[in-house]
Amino acid sequence: MTVTGGSAAAPALPRADDAPLDISRLPAREAAERELSKPMYHENDPNIVERGLDRFWDWVDGILHAASQSTPGGLVGLLAVALLGIALVAALWWRLGTPHRAPGATADSLFSDGPRTAEEHRAAAARHAIAGHWNQAVQERMRAIVRSLEERALLDHRPGRTADEAAAEAARTLPAHADALRLAARAFDDVTYGGRTADEAAYRRVEELDTALERTRPTLDSAPTGTPS
Repeated sequence: MTVTGGSAAAPALPRADDAPLDISRLPAREAAERELSKPMYHENDPNIVERGLDRFWDWVDGILHAASQSTPGGLVGLLAVALLGIALVAALWWRLGTPHRAPGATADSLFSDGPRTAEEHRAAAARHAIAGHWNQAVQERMRAIVRSLEERALLDHRPGRTADEAAAEAARTLPAHADALRLAARAFDDVTYGGRTADEAAYRRVEELDTALERTRPTLDSAPTGTPS
């Protein structure tokens, strides 16, 4: 039987080259990474310093967040604890003074500057006393004592000597003043290495010792202060 007239066209069958493209997951990811690695996608990226700072602040933020979670009162409680810690450190610093090395080391010698006479040290001590600088006045008066004993040959001239060593050596030829020499050396160490503050009374005691030593004759039968030959 022949069909005449306009009959409906049969639907076109898909060709082989029209089949949907099926790409596996791994090649697709690699293709995306290659595309995104192009410089045009990274023109506005932060530099290495900015990235490092971002990571640092993220780390700090994480620590603060964890601390605020474990501290009663949260962030406000954490700030209160921090302020309390700062106050305690400040109080200890004010009470104990700036940390110093213990006296007795080689670098902690009695004389820290060039050689000066006993009278020059006494004049410097008097100037500090007039200005109310009692720490410096005590230091200079103790230096005057030791320099005077060296000038009188009651102590040998030895660089690097400490105040304690000078007092112990001078006590051998001036035994009547042994206690006063030891106390003067301690006052020197306290203000020089211990962060303590001297007052006028402390300075006057060292000054009186200096005056008394000038009037004292040494004990000749005491042990010598120099190094045996």
